[in-house]
Order: sequence, then C-alpha cells, then structure tokens
Amino acid sequence: MAAHSTLQTSFSATSTDTAIIIPTKPDALTISYKQLNHDILEFQRSLAKLGIGQGDAISIALPNTYEFIVAFLATSYQRAIAAPLNPAYKQEEFEFYIDDLSSSLALVPKGSYAKDGPAVRAARKYQAAIAECFLEGSRVILDVKEKGKLALRAPEKILQAEPDDTALVLHTSGTTGRPKAVPLTHRNLTRTMRNIQDTYELSPKDRTMLVMPLFHVHGLLCGFLAPLRSGGSVIVPGAFSARAFWEDFITHKANWWTAVPTIHQILLKNPPPSPRPAIRFIRSCSSPLSPKTFHELESTYHAPVLEAYAMTEAAHQMTSNPLPHRGKRKPGSVGIGQGVEVKILDDHGNEVPQGTEAEICIRGENVTKGYLNNEKANKESFTAEGFFRTGDQGKKDQDGYVIITGRIKELINRGGEKISPIELDNVITGNPSVSEAVSFAIPSDLYGQEVGVAVVPKPGKSVTEKDIIDYVAGRTAKFKKPSRVS
Repeated sequence: MAAHSTLQTSFSATSTDTAIIIPTKPDALTISYKQLNHDILEFQRSLAKLGIGQGDAISIALPNTYEFIVAFLATSYQRAIAAPLNPAYKQEEFEFYIDDLSSSLALVPKGSYAKDGPAVRAARKYQAAIAECFLEGSRVILDVKEKGKLALRAPEKILQAEPDDTALVLHTSGTTGRPKAVPLTHRNLTRTMRNIQDTYELSPKDRTMLVMPLFHVHGLLCGFLAPLRSGGSVIVPGAFSARAFWEDFITHKANWWTAVPTIHQILLKNPPPSPRPAIRFIRSCSSPLSPKTFHELESTYHAPVLEAYAMTEAAHQMTSNPLPHRGKRKPGSVGIGQGVEVKILDDHGNEVPQGTEAEICIRGENVTKGYLNNEKANKESFTAEGFFRTGDQGKKDQDGYVIITGRIKELINRGGEKISPIELDNVITGNPSVSEAVSFAIPSDLYGQEVGVAVVPKPGKSVTEKDIIDYVAGRTAKFKKPSRVS
C-alpha cells in the first residue's frame, strides 16, 4: 500500500502533539494525535461489533463536534462509507439521502431519539440502524437505539482500509433536480489533502480555525483533514460565531482560516481584534470573492488573501492563488492548478487558445471516477481523455491563472450552498394552490446569490409571498428558503 494513501495512514498514531481543540467552557477539550487514534479505534470496534463492514453506508447527521470527527474517521477505517448530512435537514431530505445510499446506520446527536427527530424518523422508514453519539469525558459513545437491518448481522472483524475503497459519499445538486451521489475514495481524499498541504505549505507549526461545516467538502478536506495530515492543529467550535471567532482564534493561537466569502464579510462587519494576531494567510473558496472584499480583508487583517476554486467531484480543491513568495495573487482569479491538470475545453473536448472562454475542465488523482448509478451524468461529465467537465465557463489569462466567467449549469450559489432550481420548483409545485413555479438566482451583497421564485397560482386559488416562503421552509433546509416571491 502506498504511504499515506488512506486516511488511516495519513495521521500520526503516536504523537503527543495537539491534533484537535474543542473550545468548550470553562476548559477546552484538547486531543493529541495519540488520543485521537485511540478514540477512533475504540469507535471502530463498536462499529465492527454491530456488523458494519466494507461498503456499508453510514449517514452522519452530527454537527461540528468531536463525535463527528471520531465517527467519520472510524467509519472510513472500517472500509465503510461515511455520508455526512446537514443536521438541519427536514425529514424528506434525510429520507432521500438515506434511501439513495441504502444506509445501514444513521448517527444522530444525544437526545434525538427521545425527540423522534427528523433523521430518526427517516432512518426508521428505511430500516437503518439508529445510534446516538455523545461524549463521556473525552470518550465518544455509540449508543445503539434501534438495530434495524443490522439486527441479524454477525459481528465484523476490525478491517483496514484500501486506497481504492470509497471513504466518503457526498451529494451535489444538479440541474436535473435529483442530487447526484459523488463517491470519493481514500486515494481521492489523500491526494487532495497533499495538494492543499503543498499549496499552503502547511506544517506542524500551523493551527487553523474551522468555520465551515464538516458535512461539506470545504470544511472536511481543507479545514480539517489537510491540516491533520500536516501534523498541525484544528480548532473546532460547534458552529461559526462572529462574536466568538476572534476570542477562540487568539486564545488557541490559530494562524489561518478558510471560509466562504459570506463568512469573511460577516467578520469584516465586526471590529478587528486589537492587537491583531499574526495571520499567515486567509483562504476563500466555494463562492466568488469580490475584489472589494479581497482588498478589505487584506487591509483589515494585514494578511494575504488566497482565493481558491473547488468542487465536491474533485474532493474539494482544484486551483488556488499561491502564497506571496511563490507568485502573484490576483483578485478576481481563482489561481492556478494545484496538483491537477486544468484545461479550457470546447464542446468537442478540444483545448481553446489561451484567453478564450469555454468550459473549465480538470483531471487528477483527486477527481472522482464517476457518479453512483448515473451513467447519463457520467457520460456528460467526462471527456474521452478523462477530463471532468466542471460546468463552469472560464478562461486562462496570460499567466495561466483561471478566471471564472459564468456558470454553464444554472445552480443557485447562496454563500457556497449550491441549490438546484428544479429541485425547488418541484417542492413548490407540491403546494396545492400552485400551478407552476420557476426558481432562479437573485443578486445578494451578503451571500452572492439568493433564491427568487415566480409562481402561477391554480385557477381560483391565491398564494402570498409568505405562503410560499413558509411552505418551502417547512420542507427543505433553511438555506433553500426563497428571499423573494413574485
């Protein structure tokens, strides 16, 4: 097995250096690499005892916690498939994802079972086992509430992952309305981790503040896994809080962070700390960063801002602006390829002249081999030479820096959250008073884009803006709620 080609071989199992800091009050929970490895193996044993083995999908509906971290890594170590889900999803959304992967087990926070929460109800509907995860001291407990389809399983052996095992499946919204399942192997993930480490020269001296959710590829790969591969430390608050950000950043000696532009803008609306901490760099990704915000960040925090470009299908990072001593950083550009080939190709798969706009395409060891059970999407998304079509239109400037000029796939990008208009149209037309609905992006200073909707009521019926907003809010995650209805 190639060195560091699985998650299990990517992190030290014996180092007493700090791996993770959970900034709880009054005292933070500090976990060494040695303790993390111990806790992962303990949780892996619990999974094996349940009968979890190679290819089993585990839906992880947990917030940013130590429980998530241990459960995710233990799942991958056991050759199972981690499927992180937004804990804020509604029951119908949980049902889709759990059913799509035929999940064997759903992990939920403590107290969810007694409350019969949406993830619990969804898991029960598809006979997935249900277990709560919580801390006892620093130990992560797996408390099985229902065994579901695992009831007749015999215990499994403790397994060791292989590079080409699927470690992670995330769904990405598509223009067909049905989210596509993206399988990412250990090899895909570890290659991205290495690319990120190389791009930003991450080392054991670095300590990052995690502000992105771990159920997104951005937070999971760049905010968490890559820093651990480098031997550094990750500070993991339960959620992003502008009020607590700088206190935790300074107290726990962070020196960089990565986030979507929306979070950068929220931080800029608050007074900067005084004195300013030493910030090595600020990374921005998952949504376009305006040159105005770029310059405000650099002037406010006295640190270089590095905009990057990423997709779930590429296990996150594809391009990035370099560190200052390595080259230029250009506002309005997402930089150059980082461990991947980047070409601008026309509809026939031919590379266009430099400076000409066409589709941004990539190829590399970090890129998925294809969507699950979706041959049509695979045929459309990959060229004969194995380049992945991103669906983004762009060009390379005279220095080879990539500039994104538009989207070919018309998704709504709300602060990094990708929303399928057709998915929303289908939800809204489920309203008995609605005949037709069209969802679209509207500009937003804070989020880049927000959701706009135009509806046609059924004859004899009437609906208000509030009716539609409340209807969507009751059936989808909060970020999909329309901001304007006409």
